[in-house]
Amino acid sequence: MIKTLAKSIREYKLSSILSPVIVTGEVVLECLIPFVITKLGDALEIAKKTGSNMSLWANEVTSWTSLGIVQFALILVAMALASLACGALAGYFCAKASCGFAKNLRKDLYYRVQDFSFENIDKFSTPSLVTRMTTDVNNVQFAFMTIIRTAIRSPLMMAFSVVMAFVIGGSLAWIFLAVILPLAFILFFIMWKTMPLFHSVFKKYDNLNESIQENVKGIRVVKSYVREEHEKEKFDRAATDVQRDFTKAERILAWNNPAMQLFFYGVLSTTLFLGSYFVFNQTGFNVMTITQLVVYGMQILMSLMMFSMVFAMIAMSIESARRICEVLQEEPTLHSPENPIHEVADGSIDFCDVSFKYSPTAERNVLENIELHIKSGETIGIIGGTGSSKTSLVNLISRLYDVTEGCVKVGGHDVREYDLESLRNQVSVVLQKNELFSGSIKDNLRWGNPNATDEELVEACKLAQADEFIQSFPDQYDTHIEQGGTNVSGGQKQRLCIARALLKKPKILILDDSTSAVDTHTDALIRKAFREYIPSTTKIIIAQRTSSVEDADRIIIMEAGKIVAVGTHEELLYHNPIYTEVYTTQNKGGKAISSLDQMNDEKEENGHAE
Repeated sequence: MIKTLAKSIREYKLSSILSPVIVTGEVVLECLIPFVITKLGDALEIAKKTGSNMSLWANEVTSWTSLGIVQFALILVAMALASLACGALAGYFCAKASCGFAKNLRKDLYYRVQDFSFENIDKFSTPSLVTRMTTDVNNVQFAFMTIIRTAIRSPLMMAFSVVMAFVIGGSLAWIFLAVILPLAFILFFIMWKTMPLFHSVFKKYDNLNESIQENVKGIRVVKSYVREEHEKEKFDRAATDVQRDFTKAERILAWNNPAMQLFFYGVLSTTLFLGSYFVFNQTGFNVMTITQLVVYGMQILMSLMMFSMVFAMIAMSIESARRICEVLQEEPTLHSPENPIHEVADGSIDFCDVSFKYSPTAERNVLENIELHIKSGETIGIIGGTGSSKTSLVNLISRLYDVTEGCVKVGGHDVREYDLESLRNQVSVVLQKNELFSGSIKDNLRWGNPNATDEELVEACKLAQADEFIQSFPDQYDTHIEQGGTNVSGGQKQRLCIARALLKKPKILILDDSTSAVDTHTDALIRKAFREYIPSTTKIIIAQRTSSVEDADRIIIMEAGKIVAVGTHEELLYHNPIYTEVYTTQNKGGKAISSLDQMNDEKEENGHAE
């Protein structure tokens, strides 16, 4: 886990190293200041015993005690200023390193998600990924900042203070060592008890974010059904779950401060009691020595307290770090081969005994024994009930998923032999869920081709029957689209998405129920434009309306993941009861029955003629 996270430090390695190095200098100076003050006290004590006045400036320096008052003052001021400079520099490099690390970590997470296949993304919910890139990264950032500064400073301060305490206090310094082991045990126990709680609380964070995301995204539905109170209750439950677990964890962590205070005042009282005894009995200790010994004791205990805070932060961040590493270590299931094909010859498609399931552990296949061959330039219609796996079928063409058995060929080659980017640039898909992004209409259209000219944008929009309504906007193609395309209608959004797909000038165009929100007349105009202007492009149209596919070269009927019939509109209307029922229902019976009778009459006439 540490190795995975450390990769995100990159260009901030120098700052990450300089921060603890400078902190070490700061600690050394802070520990030496009480030592110098002690030596000043010794010099004053000697001057008192000899009955002489301590000089302001010593001309000859033979030892610490021979320094003058001004020299002691200058040394202390210089050490204090140097310590201040070290603290400021350490803070600067620490902030630079931690913020840079967090920036790289978010970038690495985002880039990794961009490389994921649909199968990878299915493993992580959207709210969970958002939580990992925000809350979890913040936790890890603070932990990293704490580690390269406080976690270095605290043990060093404790170690140097213990050494200096023994230097000036001798055996009296054993008091400070006596408290380290029990305190370390308490800290370990607190961390051990809180870790499982933090493990569960972040899962509940995901549920909280999911509640927020669903509510904001579906706010129009919520308000139309007057379900605000229901959504508030759902949010309250999620928020209460997070609060309950955090309260348990914080309740355990709250024992940290009382324990530290108990040991702190216990050690302070013991040091003052024994120190006073030694001073009164004239055993070589003076008031200044005891005072500085107390200072070192405070430094040791404050270091332990700071170290306990580091432990608490690490306890919180370990679970966040684990969740981040889950994403960073997740390997994309789809890769381009070592020597990929970059050129798609044509728009021919072959499904060769294809079976598919979304997960290796799934009990049954979503698609079963699909055998289908489509010529380049053909228009293929696909209809079927909900759950008949129409979308699953077309997802395999652009290799959004890999087949479980068999193979899918495009342009005569297995899709797994292509460079993924090259393949997907030649297979344009307009999905069921149309997505527009905040920005102008031009910005959204150029997702299909970043280098498209204004003339090409207009041409694509005319083919998609979008130009007319765009021209009606005051800013026309510069009209701003709100996030999610909320300021355009469903039909307008679909037509913009179709235009965006056409700008790729693909060899294969897949419309996955992408004209469901447009009227039948506009739908017919779109199909007419496809026939006349892109005849060499293979067109696959998934639709619920038979009118959207009735002029296709072939229509495929799917049911329960299998192809149950293939034929033209007339053939299926005459021979296939499923297609006949759908057609009859959608045309209110009369037109369909009339068409069937006419076809039967024609067949009888042809039979008599023969």
